[in-house]
Amino acid sequence: MDRKRLSKLMAYVVFFVLGVNLIAHKFFWYSSLWWFDMPMHFFGGVFIGLLGFYLFGDKFLKIFLFVLLVGLSWEAFEALIDKNISHNPFNIFDTASDIFFDLSGGLSAIIYLWRKT
Repeated sequence: MDRKRLSKLMAYVVFFVLGVNLIAHKFFWYSSLWWFDMPMHFFGGVFIGLLGFYLFGDKFLKIFLFVLLVGLSWEAFEALIDKNISHNPFNIFDTASDIFFDLSGGLSAIIYLWRKT
């Protein structure tokens, strides 16, 4: 896939995620639907996988580690916010689930792009 088409695809995914996120905050879906962050992490992983493909080409390990690094960084940020601002207790199962969906979204993006190229 050429870089221009990949850039368009990344823009579509990021605007989709941002739009759904805005609607989710307006209607309190993150607190009322226990499962709602799972597809959001998946599509976030798709975007990061596409970005990794854009940055690193078809280097599977680099893209995978990039998605993992961004996912772990987000979870560290979330843990700091939960501890210091919202005072929510740390939940290892939620964190593991979030990272799993980040990685599965990233792997889906890699597979999609490999099939396209």
